[in-house]
Amino acid sequence: MEWALHPLDTKPAMTMPSLPRSGRAFGAVLLFATAFAAQAQSAAASDPRGRWITANGNLEVEVAPCGAGLCGTVTKVLGNRSMAPGGGDMQAADKRPALGMTLLKDFAPVDAADPARPPTEWTGQIYNRENGKLYSCNMSVSTAGNAAGELLLHAYVGLPLFGKTQRWVRVASSD
Repeated sequence: MEWALHPLDTKPAMTMPSLPRSGRAFGAVLLFATAFAAQAQSAAASDPRGRWITANGNLEVEVAPCGAGLCGTVTKVLGNRSMAPGGGDMQAADKRPALGMTLLKDFAPVDAADPARPPTEWTGQIYNRENGKLYSCNMSVSTAGNAAGELLLHAYVGLPLFGKTQRWVRVASSD
């Protein structure tokens, strides 16, 4: 650092030495690489594909491509707790085995206008085994409060305003 006098000032001002051109170029490359890595990490964090534990902890569901969209299929049964207030054992209206059942279907990106930008919101249908009904559903991934991510599923009939949101937790990778 060096001291310099500004022509109008009577006090010396501290100035920082400038970086050589090669240092500026390296800084620009480093800044670009950091921004690119952050965008790639954000895109990966918002990707709903993978394995998730349902809100009640009963099932492990694999969200994967199927047809033109995404579907969620039960890959493991972990329990039989009801989502109804009071809990207890679930008495499913659908008596088919849960293993292999498709709970999420026909999920398509909400805004697929920009192919360079990965979708962050999806819309499709979710199946409720307890009452045997199919609901409209919006899906997104949140990393707020959970670095591994939570799958936010907002199921509704008619208007999304009158729906209910479930939070599924991503299964830790066994790598």
